[in-house]
Amino acid sequence: MENTNKTRQKLDTSAIVGLGLLTAIVVVLQALAVGIRFGVFNITLVLVPIIVGAALYGWGAGAWLGFVFGVVVLFTDAGAFLAVSVPGTIITCILKGALAGLAAGAVYKALSAKNSVVAAIAAGVVSPIVNTGVFIIGCSLFFMDTITEWAAGAGFDNAWAYMFTAFVGVNFLVEMAINLVLSSAVVVIVRTGQKMLRK
Repeated sequence: MENTNKTRQKLDTSAIVGLGLLTAIVVVLQALAVGIRFGVFNITLVLVPIIVGAALYGWGAGAWLGFVFGVVVLFTDAGAFLAVSVPGTIITCILKGALAGLAAGAVYKALSAKNSVVAAIAAGVVSPIVNTGVFIIGCSLFFMDTITEWAAGAGFDNAWAYMFTAFVGVNFLVEMAINLVLSSAVVVIVRTGQKMLRK
């Protein structure tokens, strides 16, 4: 009984430390991502620690890391949207991050018993899709009039075409590929290391 309690306490401490480190990585990556641009695109790697945390510590950890991501976005990269609707920006930023982490954790948990590599890959696919999907829904609910004006100013007849070209487009595909490869690799490496330590 005493050994079981010590093992459980050691695992809890390890999870707290791991989640703390991943939280710090989320903050740093998102804060740095604002200044890193490839042409007109702003590529972020912040979904990698969110997916890793969701796979290692569960959907609640993924939701927490996504929440932190959303808060950092509010303070670093949401100025144009905050000027249009403060509540809409807060809701969109927080929900897109938290739901992306929650979805990654839920998908990983559902598939990991059968194959942890497939589970990591699926989580790496689902997280950016949910993140971008919630962002698009938030844009359509809270910012469509402004986006229509921006589209007209950019020479687009269709606000949806502008939104997918300017906000999603190549940026989404590049981020998904990078996050998919990195998060899957990190999860597989960490899980393999954990199995080796238990032996």
